Amino acid sequence: MNCRKLFCTTIFVGALVFGTSASAVLAQGAAATPASSGPAGKVGVINVRQAIVTTSEGKQASAELQSQFAARQTELENLNKQITDLRQRLAAGQSTLSQDEQTRLTRQGELLARQLQRKQDEYQEDVNASQGDVIDKIGRKMIDVLDRYARENGYIVIMDSSAQNTPILYASNQIDVTQEIIRLYDQAYPLKAGSATPKPAPRTPAQSTAPKPAPSTSQPPAAKP
Repeated sequence: MNCRKLFCTTIFVGALVFGTSASAVLAQGAAATPASSGPAGKVGVINVRQAIVTTSEGKQASAELQSQFAARQTELENLNKQITDLRQRLAAGQSTLSQDEQTRLTRQGELLARQLQRKQDEYQEDVNASQGDVIDKIGRKMIDVLDRYARENGYIVIMDSSAQNTPILYASNQIDVTQEIIRLYDQAYPLKAGSATPKPAPRTPAQSTAPKPAPSTSQPPAAKP
């Protein structure tokens, strides 16, 4: 089986998702000597998600994405706050607001809620597309790094421990090649001269590179009849 083809298919069919988990199985069947005719090769594991976001390029891309979507995130939070304020105003004024005022505030809240939902959907769609571009860009180059590393070090299988559908119940740290692949990737694809070294993103390495999720829609209660 062609290791490059299998790894590429699984990482990009199973990946996106800046929801999203990248999944990969690297099988070195074509290049390795069959077990029946020689000593068995090594088996390894890699956390693909962690590897992608922990490379220098991944950290930089994560910071750029967060900056790119910061204004839209703030807009969504402000809309959500307006809806919350209306809900609180209605709740506090049940006995003091006129029927007409309650109806007006309720309709205003419904209008804002629809606007928020539409903007949330557009935001999430754009975030997913941008995340996909990053994972595709880094993942394709990581394939080459992992393929070369596996062949040079006698691996016959390298499985992705971050994939939900990978049947790994236990894996020793001694066979985990994640940090080595990150090191080799940064060595093979250093940041361009003049690029600022990105600050670590405020999240665990195993998470995918992504801006914050959009706030959930909250609607004001309907006015009393």
